[in-house]
Amino acid sequence: MRIIGIDPGLSTTGYGIVDSDGYRCSLVDFGCVRTDSKWEGPERLKIIYNDLHSLLTKYQPSVMAVEKLFFSRNVTSAMQVGEARGVAVLAGCHTGLIVCEYTPLQVKQAVVGYGRAEKQQVQHMVRVLLALKVIPRPDDAADALAVAICHAHSCNGYGRRNNYV
Repeated sequence: MRIIGIDPGLSTTGYGIVDSDGYRCSLVDFGCVRTDSKWEGPERLKIIYNDLHSLLTKYQPSVMAVEKLFFSRNVTSAMQVGEARGVAVLAGCHTGLIVCEYTPLQVKQAVVGYGRAEKQQVQHMVRVLLALKVIPRPDDAADALAVAICHAHSCNGYGRRNNYV
């Protein structure tokens, strides 16, 4: 099963693509979609959508795993992340993917085994689980890979989460 993990953000949306046989994950690709803060919001969202759609077309994943929005104190920032997240989900839906969502706590639990793990612990385990020599950079890409690994550890053989309705 090929999984694309998404760590949404307006200026940087991380993506990570892994193949999973149900026991192990192997790296396919990772990176970020970047937008310039000088651009208008709708133009930035369009770029995120178009770039993700291109990646989905190129790599043909069977499922998309997206990190759920963690509401921070900055409402404006949370709204912008929510917009980017919505565009990512839309891109997945438009290409016919199953889209599953995971909280940061679920991602940490699945990757590290502890829901309150530090960011560095998650990144280290991403490196270990994918047998990489170095931690993937930038952080947004490593986080997206963690979301993809989380889905691989949380789903059955059909690409759906065990509790997916």
